[in-house]
Amino acid sequence: MSSAVGGTSDASPRSISDLRSGARITRPSGQSAFTMVEIAICLAIIGIALVAIIGVLPLGINVQKDNREETLIDQDATVFIENIRNGARGLDDLTNYVFAITNSWTSYDNTGKPNGGGVNGYSYANFSVAPLYPTATVPSAGSPITNGMNIIGLLSTPEYINASSGAPIPSLVDGGISSISNHVVAYVRSLSGPATEKPPQDNPIILGDTFSYKMICNNVPVAVDTNSVLGVSAYNRQLTVNLHELRLTFLWPLLPNGNTGNGRHTFATTVAGQIVQTDVNGSGQLLYFFQPQSFTNAP
Repeated sequence: MSSAVGGTSDASPRSISDLRSGARITRPSGQSAFTMVEIAICLAIIGIALVAIIGVLPLGINVQKDNREETLIDQDATVFIENIRNGARGLDDLTNYVFAITNSWTSYDNTGKPNGGGVNGYSYANFSVAPLYPTATVPSAGSPITNGMNIIGLLSTPEYINASSGAPIPSLVDGGISSISNHVVAYVRSLSGPATEKPPQDNPIILGDTFSYKMICNNVPVAVDTNSVLGVSAYNRQLTVNLHELRLTFLWPLLPNGNTGNGRHTFATTVAGQIVQTDVNGSGQLLYFFQPQSFTNAP
């Protein structure tokens, strides 16, 4: 049942005059929709959720990147520690990854006071040895890191050596002689990681983007009691000659300007055995190698 208004029923379309006069049009219940206010509220809720999700995504990506880098560092540290502590000499593949080594050294007189220093630098193509650094044959001699033997020999350099002969010593004031303190740092492209970054890859752009890091190598004698009586001091000397602590500190990532990011991790191990000093390639470059399970009597 319907009532007639202006000759039409409620169910029939309104006339143009009704629309112009502002007559209220009743929308059929089956064609109802959202109002603009409701749509605006929904968009606000969706916008807040998207902002939260977008804010979490970079955090997740950074965590994934950090975990990947830490995994690469752990794997590389195992390789370096095992080969240094075993005195490896045939790892020529390291020349694809270790692209520079520096040794910042300081000279001390027989009283333990510093009296000079310098920086020795080594790359695959060149080397530079500062004057007054002890060498096996001639002053300022050396060789580039063109083989694994040179790399391991330099990374194994003791922290304290005799300023004249280059022989390892227990401390800077050992026996009242002049000494040298070494600080060895290697610049390394990651040994682990995607195969596309590994040799025979020679694209400089890809190599430049490869994950790289600094590795600080500390080869120090074990700590002993310096206040002990004379009889125990002989034991201390014997201990420091045949037992060393090897610490590798990794700083990553290596940035184009030479600085490093926030990554830092130190690995330490104890090596039982003597350190052999040698000039195996005849260039005058002092190289050092651990001889595990080979012991010597302290002088």
